[in-house]
Amino acid sequence: MNELGKALVALGVLLVLAGVVLLVAGRIGLPLGRLPGDITFKGKNFSVFFPLGTSILVSVALSAIFYIYSRFHR
Repeated sequence: MNELGKALVALGVLLVLAGVVLLVAGRIGLPLGRLPGDITFKGKNFSVFFPLGTSILVSVALSAIFYIYSRFHR
């Protein structure tokens, strides 16, 4: 049970950090969510948004961070 509690706390900290990064990115003018490749469709009564370009950018950044981390912690 102790490990589950630690995992949940770590997940919460990770979510808070992700939220802070998104808030800071919005305030300094980074166009996350408005990149080329982000798909937006607005109908009469609904809208669909799929951030494909942003997802690819975040994936590449996280892959680079985890790769660098793994290289230094072997």
